[in-house]
Amino acid sequence: MPNDWWREAVIYQVYPRSFADSDGDGMGDLPGITGRLSHLQQLGIDAVWLSPFYPSPQHDAGYDVADYRSVDPRFGDLGDADKMITEAHQLGLKVIVDLVPNHTSSEHAWFRAALAAAPGSPERERYIFREGKGDLPPNSWTSMFGGSAWERVPDGQWYLHLFDVSQPDLNWGNPEVRAEFADILRFWLDRGVDGFRVDVAHGLIKEETLAEWTQPSAILGGLDPVGPRPPMWDQDGVHEVYREWRAVLDEYQPARILVAEAWVAPADRLARYVRPDEMHQAFNFEYLEAPWRAADLRRVITSTMAANDSVGAPTTWVLSNHDVVRHATRLGYPVRSGRTNGIGAEDPQPDTALGLRRARAATLQMLALPGSAYLYQGEELGLPEHTTMPDEVREDPTWARSGHTERGRDGCRVPIPWEADAPSYGFGPADASWLPQPATWAEYALDRQEGVPGSTWELYRRALALRTEHALGTGSLRWQEASSDVLAFRNGDVLVMTNFGQPSVALPAGARVLLTSEPLDADGRLPADVTVWAVV
Repeated sequence: MPNDWWREAVIYQVYPRSFADSDGDGMGDLPGITGRLSHLQQLGIDAVWLSPFYPSPQHDAGYDVADYRSVDPRFGDLGDADKMITEAHQLGLKVIVDLVPNHTSSEHAWFRAALAAAPGSPERERYIFREGKGDLPPNSWTSMFGGSAWERVPDGQWYLHLFDVSQPDLNWGNPEVRAEFADILRFWLDRGVDGFRVDVAHGLIKEETLAEWTQPSAILGGLDPVGPRPPMWDQDGVHEVYREWRAVLDEYQPARILVAEAWVAPADRLARYVRPDEMHQAFNFEYLEAPWRAADLRRVITSTMAANDSVGAPTTWVLSNHDVVRHATRLGYPVRSGRTNGIGAEDPQPDTALGLRRARAATLQMLALPGSAYLYQGEELGLPEHTTMPDEVREDPTWARSGHTERGRDGCRVPIPWEADAPSYGFGPADASWLPQPATWAEYALDRQEGVPGSTWELYRRALALRTEHALGTGSLRWQEASSDVLAFRNGDVLVMTNFGQPSVALPAGARVLLTSEPLDADGRLPADVTVWAVV
């Protein structure tokens, strides 16, 4: 694999709680992941990104970290992490781990020390403590999970938590915080990891005066391309942090990478995170959020590629992850913007068949684009969102903090099925898993799809093989003339067409079909909601 492997890599996200359970406790773990890595090699991906497996009280599924240099006993120990990294490398897979620098757990030793110390103490300076306005918090900022972003402590001060109350925000103006995270980077780099996905990468630095912001401080607010930037998101000072981190990573060979989870718009603003001396990749959330329409997708693809080209960075494509509605469900609703972060109580059930049809077409289109691509565990099986989960089993803090009005992200985090007739569909030896699996998931199990022509698993496997064969990741995109309901481009010698309209459309004369997301019509025309790869 070349030293700039990240420019074209297909990276598979593993959500450790829900990938594979080796010990039967109903929760996934590192040995379970290690035992299933050969599946990912067979699929044809280049790297694995793991969501957090650090010690944590799990108030936010591990994104509340209590110790950045260890492994939560639920998932194993440092020895298990080392074995997983070694096995992945032996299989030719890179390993990227999650880093959560915006906040710690309230059970982190630093925060316990801050609560025990006095206002103005060095311990409190590691976090964002402020005096209130009488009995009111310092400002009106709201938490991402609902309610105030401030919590009062017994001595009267308040601390900032842009997420759950158990996730106090760190003060990135404090040199001690910066030194600590440089050391954390080296700890995992020395253990062999190939990079870090940086959680809430646009949130580390807050506007110095903590200016009032009366709009909801939703993370998606950062995607407003015309309005003012909220004082808690995308402040210019974050780039100094990432230049420091890049210098640390550049000490290591072969190349290690930084990946930004940054909900930022417009595209040229996001591109600042991937300048040559900062990060290597940034998730393309504008692409993820684009409606299922040719014109919208062409606009987003064009603008994001132009912005990244201007700084010499690849564009990174993504359709699903652990924080958004799976695209096999999202695309089963009537076409419109939004609906990425949750399904509301008032929403009808999606059209499952239509959602999967469009999801397969969307994935085939995405994997043909130049740059890097991310897959979320289970999408290669065609998994939909669990939209009928009983409310009493939900764990996402959004559910409680919103007063049970926002169902949150549990529906995309359900343990995935491996074997149709095994306990918990092969997720683990126990009958139950930490979140309940729908009864319909037997049909999605891997052993029902391997070797089955037309299955979603075989579609992904074949697409990834062709992507490598035709060097699509390092190719160049050239738009092709097409009707308003068709998106068509060439990448190298491959013609890619997606039909978003109802009437079927003809392929160019002499086209040799490489792959289709669904069968062509009997007369060889491209039906609606189908993508084709062809050589002309």
